[in-house]
Amino acid sequence: MSANEASGEQISYMALEEGTAVLSSDGESIGKVAHVLADVDEDIFDGIVVDATWLPGGLVFADGAQVGEIRTDAVTLKLDAEACRSLPKPSANPAAMEAGPDDMGKEGLGEEMHDKLRRAWDRVSGNY
Repeated sequence: MSANEASGEQISYMALEEGTAVLSSDGESIGKVAHVLADVDEDIFDGIVVDATWLPGGLVFADGAQVGEIRTDAVTLKLDAEACRSLPKPSANPAAMEAGPDDMGKEGLGEEMHDKLRRAWDRVSGNY
């Protein structure tokens, strides 16, 4: 195993600590976790802000869907090193949505599911 492979125990994003190494899918060091973006109460993992000081601008955002494995010693992204160089800078709302839960209507979802989605939307959008 090379020095740039995660070998620690697999953990949840909830246990991920700032300063944990971040690796590309091909084992290149990308940086360190600067911040975990999540709503733990609703179990929503948005992604991580990576301190990639070797890149112009320093901080980059990896969406939750781009995160492969989270281990005690490193986070491995699903992107190779070349793709990691194109990660965007974090913004105030990296997970912007084009539609809200009201766009679906209660008829298609059922009232209980609609209400759950409404609460989740309010929480992630800061409207709670």
